[in-house]
Amino acid sequence: VISGEKSAVLEAIEKAKQEGTKKAIELKTSGPFHTCKLTDASEALKKELAPIEIGNFETKVIKNIDGKPYEPQDDVKEILANHIINPVRFVDGLQTMIDMGIDTFIEIGPGKTLSGFVKRTSKDVKILNINDVESLENVIGGLKNE
Repeated sequence: VISGEKSAVLEAIEKAKQEGTKKAIELKTSGPFHTCKLTDASEALKKELAPIEIGNFETKVIKNIDGKPYEPQDDVKEILANHIINPVRFVDGLQTMIDMGIDTFIEIGPGKTLSGFVKRTSKDVKILNINDVESLENVIGGLKNE
């Protein structure tokens, strides 16, 4: 994935195709998320988080900035602010969770985009989706029966 000015991205797509890339497409996004174009937003978040006290997590929480669990010495506020301008390491996080023994993933929200990433990362995990009250009840019922 590359990001930048639209004209430069379109030019890169054309060059990639000329070099024989199997698939090069422009992603339709509503903003320049996880790029340096959001540096001002990152700084604003840092200021908003400054007065908030964040303690240690009681359970493992995986960071999308590097796909690893938060450690007690991590500066959560700094990591959250930096995440706005850095790539998402979603697959790395998935692999970390799989390596930790997580075998069930639940995607909450419309669509199944993240479930697709999970399927491509491991065929040995269970994937559930919640997008309305009925699917929530089905997931809860299914998990209770396990």
